[in-house]
Amino acid sequence: MEKQYRNASNLNARITLHERFSVNPYPLPRWLFDQLELPPDARILEVGCGTGKLWSENLGRIPDGWDVMLTDASPGMVRETQGNLGDSRCFGFQVADVRELPFEDGMFDAVVANHVLYHVPDLRHAISELVRVLGHDGILYAATNGEDHMREMNPMIQFLDPNHPDDGLARRIGAFSLEDGSEQLSSHFSEVSLLRYEDALAVNETQPLVDYVLSAMTLQEAVADLSGEELSARISRLNQSLEQELSALGVIRITKETGLFVARRRS
Repeated sequence: MEKQYRNASNLNARITLHERFSVNPYPLPRWLFDQLELPPDARILEVGCGTGKLWSENLGRIPDGWDVMLTDASPGMVRETQGNLGDSRCFGFQVADVRELPFEDGMFDAVVANHVLYHVPDLRHAISELVRVLGHDGILYAATNGEDHMREMNPMIQFLDPNHPDDGLARRIGAFSLEDGSEQLSSHFSEVSLLRYEDALAVNETQPLVDYVLSAMTLQEAVADLSGEELSARISRLNQSLEQELSALGVIRITKETGLFVARRRS
């Protein structure tokens, strides 16, 4: 995890695929921002902010009175985000682990966890930390994916790692998915609702798919000991397979299952 996100290169490979080939014309960062129903003087914490895409895509829409603290466990990600957003006075930046947040109890009106909780070991403790820093009427906005999300990528990963399970991506997402997220949050929040974002990928180039596969954390660990020659041969076989599929179908379609849990505390 630390190596995967020490800088933005792997994350950007995945973001690029979605930005270029998503069929929903209304971008996910805009849609997520639309769901933030908060007062004009809200204090907001984002955990696992990544490159700050949620905020950079909505800079002109942020109320003047909002105070937004952006955190990530990776110093490289925090530097990247600060470089993207540092000129805006409403933002603060801090390196912080979601499992041990350096903030006072009840400090925030809202916490945003955008596609991050399924990466977190000891998720129960992490959710308790989010509850701790929320005020009595605070709201958690937790975006995640469903177990079928990007399922077509599994065979592609298997070209480079034959031991990768058929449900490998689903297993990772299953730590906090659309299917089980409500149950995990309900023990901490009095009201939990799920909003779904409808989308898919229609990809007409092979290289962005290869870049996405190569960015996968589990894959990087699996092929770390391969020689450069063997890895190049496997990548070549993957490219050839994708080119054949694209030639036959005209477009490679990828399933997306994405949504947002809105979890509310009540006084």
